[in-house]
Amino acid sequence: MTQPGFAIGKRRRTAIVAGATGLVGHALVEELLADSGIGSVHVLVRSALPQWDQRNGLTQHEVDYRARLPVLPTVDDAYCCLGTTIKVAGSQEAFRAVDHDAALAFARAAQSAGATRFGLVSALGADAKSGIFYNRVKGETEQAIAALGFESMVIARPSLLLGDRAALGQPTRRGERIAAALNGAFGWLLPRRVRPIEAATVARALARGVRRGEPGLFALSSATLYLLGR
Repeated sequence: MTQPGFAIGKRRRTAIVAGATGLVGHALVEELLADSGIGSVHVLVRSALPQWDQRNGLTQHEVDYRARLPVLPTVDDAYCCLGTTIKVAGSQEAFRAVDHDAALAFARAAQSAGATRFGLVSALGADAKSGIFYNRVKGETEQAIAALGFESMVIARPSLLLGDRAALGQPTRRGERIAAALNGAFGWLLPRRVRPIEAATVARALARGVRRGEPGLFALSSATLYLLGR
């Protein structure tokens, strides 16, 4: 039986993921590997993961986002899941270097490598005119990548993420710990647009949105991500 998104006789697509070791990125890689419409998946990582060395259809590329990105392999679909926090980055400048500069550099490199579809993990409240630094940078990143003119671009704007960062060897985030606690007790009372959401749900929704390949720019709220990613 063929899986959704793949028709017999169609060329299988090639995907590339930046930020593949994060909560959403890791789940996205698994989603893409399970998609029979995807022939191969490339991931950009700072250090190769041993558990990914032997995965069929998966190729790791070690990169340093502080330097010029190398020429990427030819791809069809590109996904950017890069993201940090000011606390982890150490300063606003270091945060912007990851969430804006590195994301934009990846988008440009992916487009040069042939990508016509682009999926971006942004955040609830992203707004280039926001008075909140985090939201403003996210919004500026959305605008800068959208200006590159991908045939199809899907932006995911999730609320606080749910998932096990410790299992990925990453430090937990205070806001996400609070979100998990609140979600367990009061999550059903919160509107879907602000309710914490599983990273795997975001990844599934983003992959499905990009897979459709509809021309234009589409921004998916957390509520829409929940519905599309179920």
